[in-house]
Amino acid sequence: MDITQFYQAFFEEADELLAEMELLLLGLDLEAPDSEHLNAIFRAAHSIKGGAATFGFLALTDTTHLLENLFDRARHGELKLNTRLMDAFLETKDVLQKQMSAYRDGGEPDRDTVARICEVLRQLAQEEVGGSAAGPAAAPAQAVVAVPAPAPPPPAAETADATDGQTLKVRFLKVSEDDCRVLSGELANLGKVIAQTQTEDSLSIWLKTTCNADDIIAVCCFIIEADQMEISTEPLAAPGAATVIPDTSIPEGQAVSTETSAPAPVAAKPTAGAAVGAVAGSAKESSSIRVDVEKVDQIINLVGELVITQSMLTQTASTLDPVLHERLLSGMGHLERNARDLQESVMSIRMMPMDYVFSRFPRLIRDLSAKLGKQVQLITVGKETELDKSLIERIIDPITHLVRNSLDHGIESPEHRVFAGKDPVGRLTMSAQHQGGSIVIEVKDDGGGLVRERILAKAIQQGMAISETISDDEVWQLIFAPGFSTAEAVTDVSGRGVGMDVVKRNIHEMGGHVEIASAQGKGTTIRIVLPLTLAILNGMSVKVGQEIYILPLNYVIESLQPLEKDVHSITSEEHVMHVRGEYLALIELHKLFGVADAVSHPMQGIAVIVQADGTRFALLVDQLVGQHQVVVKNLETNYRKVPGISAATILGDGNVALIIDVVAVQRINREKAGQRGSSRQATGQEPG
Repeated sequence: MDITQFYQAFFEEADELLAEMELLLLGLDLEAPDSEHLNAIFRAAHSIKGGAATFGFLALTDTTHLLENLFDRARHGELKLNTRLMDAFLETKDVLQKQMSAYRDGGEPDRDTVARICEVLRQLAQEEVGGSAAGPAAAPAQAVVAVPAPAPPPPAAETADATDGQTLKVRFLKVSEDDCRVLSGELANLGKVIAQTQTEDSLSIWLKTTCNADDIIAVCCFIIEADQMEISTEPLAAPGAATVIPDTSIPEGQAVSTETSAPAPVAAKPTAGAAVGAVAGSAKESSSIRVDVEKVDQIINLVGELVITQSMLTQTASTLDPVLHERLLSGMGHLERNARDLQESVMSIRMMPMDYVFSRFPRLIRDLSAKLGKQVQLITVGKETELDKSLIERIIDPITHLVRNSLDHGIESPEHRVFAGKDPVGRLTMSAQHQGGSIVIEVKDDGGGLVRERILAKAIQQGMAISETISDDEVWQLIFAPGFSTAEAVTDVSGRGVGMDVVKRNIHEMGGHVEIASAQGKGTTIRIVLPLTLAILNGMSVKVGQEIYILPLNYVIESLQPLEKDVHSITSEEHVMHVRGEYLALIELHKLFGVADAVSHPMQGIAVIVQADGTRFALLVDQLVGQHQVVVKNLETNYRKVPGISAATILGDGNVALIIDVVAVQRINREKAGQRGSSRQATGQEPG
C-alpha cells in the first residue's frame, strides 16, 4: 500500500496538534500547572510522534520523542516547569513546524537544526535529574517475567501503580506481528500495561491509564484502521489466559513477551453492558470530515448559478396571472425559499471561527513583549464569531501588523505606565462581532494613543498638502500613507514606514475598510469592517442612465434628494454638497463611467451618502432601485479589470450589473481633481 496518500491528512492533523500544544503551553501556570492541560500536551506530542514514525519521518520522530519524555515527566510531577523549559518547549514547537514543512515539500529537515534542538532537550532532561539518564529513552531494558499458568493473575488494583485512572481492555483485530509490537509499545506510553494476550491475528491488552478511549484511538489510528480496535472495561480473563506484566516499566518501543505453554484463547467480545464503547463506533460518529476547499468552492459556484436561475424564473413568473397560475407561483415561492436556505447552508461550510486568527497571537505577544521589555496582557472577545475561510486567512497578516504596532508604538514600558498612573501591565484587546452583514474586528490597546501634532508635523515634513483644521478622523488616516512613520528610531519591529499602507490596501481588496479612534494617554482602537463572505454581497442597486450598478451596503449611510441651495460649484467639473453642517464632495457617476442619457442636473437625481477611509462623500445617481443580496462574479476572470468596479453580478432579468468599488471611486475622483488643478496652474486659470 502506498502510504504517501495519507501524508496530507497527517500534516493537517499535526498542524492542529502543534497549534493546540502551543496554546496550552502559553496558558500553563508554571507554579501550579493544570494536570489536564499537561496530559493534553503530552498526548499531542505522542500523537505526532506516532504518525511520524509510521511514515518514516525520522527527524520528526526523534525530536517529538525527546519532547514527549519531558512532557511525560512534567505531567507526573517529576519535572518542575520554569521559564527556561517553557522557552525550550516553544522553540521545539517552531522547529517541529519547520520539519513538517520540509517533509511536506518532499525534502528533509536541516540536520544541524535537528541536532541542536535534540541536544537542548537532552541537556534539559539531564540537568533536571542531576545528570542521570534522561527519562524513558535512556532507561535500561528490563526483562519481562511471565506468570506461570497455574497461578492466578494478581488483581488490577495490586498490579497497577498508585496513579489515578481506569483499567481498559484494548483489543486489536486482524493485526500483523509487526503491528502488535508497535501497538504494545505505543500503549505502554499511554499508561501501564497490566497484561496481554495474543493470537495469530489479534492482540488484547489490559491498560491502566488516565487516558480515555478517544486518546487511545487518536494514537493507534496512525498504525491501524479504527474498525480494527475495540475498547471495553472487560476484566482480566481466567487464570493462565493472559500474560501478566509485573510492576516494571516497559522500554519505549519494546514489545511485551507473551510466553505461554499453549496458545492463549481469544477473549470474548464485551457485551453491551460491559462495553465502554467500540472504537469503530467512535470513529464513525466523528462530528467532522475533511473536504478539499476546491470542492466546497465548486459547490458554492453551482449554488450561486442556481440562485441566479431561480431569480430569473421568479422575475418571469411575476408577469403571470396569479389566478390562472396559482400552483406555479406557489411552487416558485417554495423554490425561492429553498434556494436561499441552500445558499446559506453551503456558505456556512466555508465559515471559520475567528479563534483560528486569535489563537496565533498569544505566542507573538509573549515573544515580542519580552523583546521590547514590556508587560502585555492579551484579551480576546468573540472568538466564536465566524468569517469566510478565504477572508480569515487573508486577514491574519494585516492584524499581525496592527498588533506589532500596538506593542511597539502604543503600549508604553512598565516604568512609563507607572509614572502615568497606569497599571504596569498593558492591555491589548482583540475582538470580533457581527454587525448586520459585516464583521467588525477590533485591535484595541490602552497605551499612549496617537498624537495629532506629531502626525501633522510628520505629514507636512513629507510634503503632504494638509490643512491643520482637518478632523481627527482624517489625521488618523494619514498613518496609512505609504512611507509614513512617526517612530523616532528604526527597529527590527517597526519604524520603516512600510506595512500600514499594505494593511489598508489588503483590507480594501477584501471589500472592507478601516476606522481609527484614539485618545492621547488612553489608547487606540483600530476597527476593520469586512463583509462576511466575498461570494455574496448585500447591495443597493441604483440606476444611472439605462445602466444598473450595485453599491455595497456596508459603505452606504443614507440617501437624499439634493436641494439647489445645498449644491455648490467649485469649478465647472467639481461640486460639493452641504449635508448637516458638512461639505461633501459630490461625485457624478455618469461622468465617472461615461454613461449616456443620465441625469446631469444634481437636483433631478439622488445623492447616496457613503463613507470610505474615514471620509464621507456623495454619489449622484438617477434613482434607487432596491436592496438585495447578489452573487458576486469575478470581473477580471471573465472580462478585464475596470477602474472603479470591483466585480459583477447577474440580475434576475439576465442582465449584468457592475458592483462599484467605493474606495476606488473616491481615489479616481481625487486623481482627476488633482489633474484638473495641475492643468489650471499650467494655463494660469483660476477656479471659478
